[in-house]
Amino acid sequence: MKFAICNETFVDWPLEKGFAFARECGYTGIEIAPFTIHPDARQISSARRAEVRRQAEEAGLSVIGLHWLLAKTEGFYVTSPEAAVRRSTSDYVAELARLCRELGGSLMVFGSPMQRNLLPGVSYEQGMQYAAEVFQAAMPVLEELEVTLAIEPLAPAEGNFLLTAADGVRLVEMIGSPRCRLHLDCKAMSSESTPIAEIIRRCAPWLVHFHANDPNRQGPGMGELDFLPILTALGEIDYRGWVSVEVFDYTPGPERLARESIDYLQRCAERVVGRRFDGQVRQ
Repeated sequence: MKFAICNETFVDWPLEKGFAFARECGYTGIEIAPFTIHPDARQISSARRAEVRRQAEEAGLSVIGLHWLLAKTEGFYVTSPEAAVRRSTSDYVAELARLCRELGGSLMVFGSPMQRNLLPGVSYEQGMQYAAEVFQAAMPVLEELEVTLAIEPLAPAEGNFLLTAADGVRLVEMIGSPRCRLHLDCKAMSSESTPIAEIIRRCAPWLVHFHANDPNRQGPGMGELDFLPILTALGEIDYRGWVSVEVFDYTPGPERLARESIDYLQRCAERVVGRRFDGQVRQ
């Protein structure tokens, strides 16, 4: 189990400043929202990609990959009834995979509710078929690059599509590629009637990535959600991936969000395994 943080937490800081502060706090991984580099991934030059990768490496961070894949983009929609829009979205997902790999990452988390919510006249089943089609078309590129797409269920407050972990698993199975797996998010899971720890256990065969946050949209430990049973469940399923802090309410400020989140996770981890996680996989 390894702790990381999403880079948009640092809002308008230069990337290298955010990377350095994340490592100072104790994180060993960084998850990048493409729009923090440029709103259109196609406009990020090879030189710029190499520079960002170098900045992360010099800070001592591993680039996990990307999330907020379609945020701040235009013209892309995963559940669009228009075939041309779905094709262009598939092409863009493939370009994001190239960006991910050039940054040194190997994982892309697909949340992006505003580019997946069901449009008027599109049924849930049609939405599932359209989304599967979009990602299946991009899969050959992801498979070639060894980049994994992680499907992220979100809470009803975020939209009207893929609202449960079970639906996330269903879409993963529809896509049918070993490079498509499941992502779980604490804020989203807290909206389900099933306890988070039980969702983790049920989804163990598909789980590839994990976001730690509180239902209050701030960091772990900054609200009412108890992460001890959550980390315990991750340990029980022998989860070897990243636990990545993702927040949505930046009011406390980047410094407090980053420091308090990892300090709390470390305290919970100590109680689970008896010693601090230091970014190394425990055997």
